[in-house]
Formats: sequence, structure tokens, C-alpha cells
Amino acid sequence: MEIKKISILGLGLIGGSLAKALKRVNPGFYISAYDRPNILRLATEDQVIDSQLNSINEALDSDLIFLCFPVETSIETFKQLLPKLKENQIITDVCGVKEIFHQIWQENNSKGFYIGGHPMTGKEKSGYENSESTLFENCIYILSDNAQDFLFIQKFTDIIHQIGARITFLNPKIHDIIVAAVSHLPQLVAVSLINSAALKDGDINFFDYAAGGFRDMTRIASSDFTIWESIIKLNNKNILQAIDNFIFDLEEIKKSIIKNDLKKIAQKFESARNKRDEIPKNTKGFLSPLHDIFVFVKDEPGVLSKITTALFHAGINIKDIELLKIREGTGGTFRISFETKDAADKAKEIMETLGFTTRI
Repeated sequence: MEIKKISILGLGLIGGSLAKALKRVNPGFYISAYDRPNILRLATEDQVIDSQLNSINEALDSDLIFLCFPVETSIETFKQLLPKLKENQIITDVCGVKEIFHQIWQENNSKGFYIGGHPMTGKEKSGYENSESTLFENCIYILSDNAQDFLFIQKFTDIIHQIGARITFLNPKIHDIIVAAVSHLPQLVAVSLINSAALKDGDINFFDYAAGGFRDMTRIASSDFTIWESIIKLNNKNILQAIDNFIFDLEEIKKSIIKNDLKKIAQKFESARNKRDEIPKNTKGFLSPLHDIFVFVKDEPGVLSKITTALFHAGINIKDIELLKIREGTGGTFRISFETKDAADKAKEIMETLGFTTRI
């Protein structure tokens, strides 16, 4: 079996990035897609898809089908397509829950084969307009372990490796427990942290004093709820357990503070430092880390253009930019984010050459 024709159902952030990545690494893939007409038109203009599907069933002409809709829509599409799959035809998904897909697969007799998939990557902003061909570079791509025995699994994993991802196999039930702790809980904590700190005292806004650590910890709080609604609903048992574990540990810290037991808190810090060092440094998580520089500017016309033009000519890509503060007639501070430390260091050097004061 050779995989030549690929259908992608749903061209959001993940589906759109997948189409772009596949076209980048192998222009010979024939990629068809199903989504809203305006999204399909954009993807066609970008030359990342070869044909537009008018219905979900038209994907059955492909060798490989990726389900990239939100979770519940992917589940319904999965149920619809399973009985119609041809022999050895592959269907896979990219959803953040796996056990429910595995259960549906086991309950159906299908001539094709299902490979549960979950790329651990993403952004705080969704949609095709935010997709990029390098989204999967060096990310962990989880596959359900039952797929390891599939006759053509190597054909599929070769494609995943081509787009830059690193594959690991997990039992679907274990997957849902793990991602509840390392992906779903952090999302909810970020939301809660923003909401609990959104206080004002008279004219004082607490966020005016938030430093880089707070901003970095809460970046994913900007995520679209429509992505998370189904995940929270379908993995609620594991998410609730993760929340209970988090509350328990936070309560332990609270008790230590009440008792002024600084030794125990120090042990918590040391334990956290050691455990955090176990997190692989060469893989991307849900959100790629960004590297910031702060540029102090005068309040004058064309200053932003001066900055962006200089970085453009140096071939440095800005991932995010934010005007933090400005005083009319005086100046302000831009926070500019880059994908790598090298890019940030180079940008800092360029800004200082132009006469700007900077800091990291």
C-alpha cells in the first residue's frame, strides 16, 4: 500500500497546518479538504490543497483521512465514515481525547483501520489564518498503542516523521489521564489565574503590574473555548481528578504559609525544580515558548515601522508584538516576541544599533 491521496476534514489551526506541512515536505501528495467554502477558497489560493470536497463522504476516495474537526464533530464524522471504509484504508484524528474514539472503533466492524492521534502542539489562536507549516516541528505526536500492530503503520508514521513530529505510543485510557494533567489542567489554571487576578482598587488595575512571568503563565488563557468545550465534557472525570490533585497540593502550601513552615515550602520549591528539569527541553508542548525583548521608544511617527522594517531586512520573523505602555510626548515600551533565543538576541543587537534602549 502507498499513501498518495490524503483528505483533511477541517482546516482549522491543526488541519490547516497539517495541509501546509504535508505540501511542504512532499508536494507529490494529493490533498483534498472539507470545510466552509471561504476556508477552502483560501487554502486553494495558498496552494496547500489540490481539491475541495463538497461532502464528507467524498473523503472516502483517499488512502488516508485526517479528522481535524472539533472533538464532538470529529466523533460524529468518525461514526459516519467507519462502516464505509475500504480495506486497509486509514482514518485518523488529531483530538485531545482518545478513549472514546477507541471504544467506537471496537464497537464497529470496519474494513479500514483507525489510528488514534494527538499532536501535542498548538497556539493560543485558532483558525486556518493562524496555521503554519512548521507547527509540528519537534512536537510529540501521540498515537494509540493498538495501532502498532497495523500492517501499514510504518507508512503512516513515516508521514508523521516527515512533518517533523516525534511519535510515542500510548494506551488511549492512559493518554486521557496524562493530558488531563499536563494539558487540560494548565488551560483551566491559566483561565482561573487571569480571572482571580483581574482586580481593581480604585483607579489601580492589578494587571498594570503583571510582569513577564504572569504573562507567560497565562498566555493560553486566550484560547478559544469552542476548542475546549468538547474536551472538558468528554474527559471530565480525568480533568476533575487533575483539579483535585492540584487543589490538594495548593492547600498543602497554604497550610505551610499559615504555620510559617518555610522549610516545608522550600522543599516544595526544590521538588518542583527537580521535577521540572525532567521535562524534555527539545520538544514543543501545547504552546511553543516565545523569547521576548523589550524596546523603549520615543513617541514619534514611524517608530514602529522603523523597528519592523529593520527586522524584516534582517530576515527575522516577529511572532508577537505588544505596546505595553506609552506616555504622550515621551515614549513607551514594545514587547516583541520571537520563536528562538538566537532571533531575539539578534533583534536586540539590531535595535541597539538603531539607537533604541532594550532589555530582555
